[in-house]
Amino acid sequence: MKENTKEYIIKLFWIFIIVSIIGCAVETIVCIIQKGHFEVRQGVIYGPFIPVYGAGAVLFYMLVPLITGATPENAKEISNIKIFLYTMVLGGITEYLFSYGQEKLFGTISWDYSNLPFNINGRTSLLHCIYWGIGGIIFIKFLYPYIENLASKINLKKLTFATTCLAVFMVYNVSISMLAGQRQMERVQNISASSRLDTYLDEKYPDQFMDKIFSNKKNVVKTEI
Repeated sequence: MKENTKEYIIKLFWIFIIVSIIGCAVETIVCIIQKGHFEVRQGVIYGPFIPVYGAGAVLFYMLVPLITGATPENAKEISNIKIFLYTMVLGGITEYLFSYGQEKLFGTISWDYSNLPFNINGRTSLLHCIYWGIGGIIFIKFLYPYIENLASKINLKKLTFATTCLAVFMVYNVSISMLAGQRQMERVQNISASSRLDTYLDEKYPDQFMDKIFSNKKNVVKTEI
């Protein structure tokens, strides 16, 4: 693999990780403000990560500079309206696809905007697309130049090792989260454990544990009797 390709992949990975953590922090703060108490807000079983935010940021980084011609040097000169429009669309698509995937894979949803005007199947809405657009302006105008500047100063070998270790953890984290989520959907449908893995998931990640970790999810799959 060419070195520049490796650097690019490493940057994408860390953008995903860092913005996933920022997203978790934002969601937690919003929850405290809205509900008046602390509540866990995370998208995987282990760690303060909400992948939908990280995925959105990766799309911003990959596509917006190509579309708008933004560079670290001229990012602040690019039209706010142009960045806003592109990122609100990219963010809305990301949010919709994550909601759709969650429902199909796990029989749950973590957000439902059906009560808001101009929503699309409750998976995203004009209001939340506006939030994505505002976030996109902040990302492209401030974080994007900072990321490029920081990346040029980092020792690639050291970062490669750290990236590999964290990537292995995240692959496990996402995989076990998906398996546990799918198994919980089966329990909701009264499907008995049919393998040693199912039994392990039932014991290690029971409903009480899953409901505490993913406190804002809602079951949409019908219980089978």
